[in-house]
Amino acid sequence: MASAEIDVKYVAHLARIALAPEEEKKLGAQLGHILGYIEKLRESDVTQVEPTAHAVPMVNITRADEIHPSLSHEDALRNAPRQANGLFIVPKIVE
Repeated sequence: MASAEIDVKYVAHLARIALAPEEEKKLGAQLGHILGYIEKLRESDVTQVEPTAHAVPMVNITRADEIHPSLSHEDALRNAPRQANGLFIVPKIVE
């Protein structure tokens, strides 16, 4: 796609931006350079390149799911400012 084929006003409308005539010319030239670079990339031979979702391998590091001792119910409620029936009492924040 050549830069002459780019409808800069339409692209600006889609992006919800207002452009002055000078900005339209500048943006048209920049979009033309970007599309020219994309055409150069299309010329590259990538037949030996395996398709990937990421440029580098992604590894999710997680810990083992093991049971560990935790606070007892009494210890958890020990410093609660207010409690009732073994539950924390907190201020109402939604009306």
